Amino acid sequence: MAEFNQSIAEKAEARFMEKQKKTAERNQATAEYVSEAKARTIKTQKLRALRLAKEEADRAAEALNPVAPKKKRAAVKKAGAA
Repeated sequence: MAEFNQSIAEKAEARFMEKQKKTAERNQATAEYVSEAKARTIKTQKLRALRLAKEEADRAAEALNPVAPKKKRAAVKKAGAA
């Protein structure tokens, strides 16, 4: 009988250890996901700031050096046969 109880206790301990292991793995995966999401957000903010700064610099350069509008080409008339 004592051997039977010891076997049950060993199985319970094994199940407990397996749950502990799975919980630790899940926590690590969640931490990695959150870390990657935070890094992605920071990178996106940095790229957005760079894009906005470039657009502002382009607008300032355009204001200093306006581009003349392109001249329209005259339509070439084809000589009709007859």
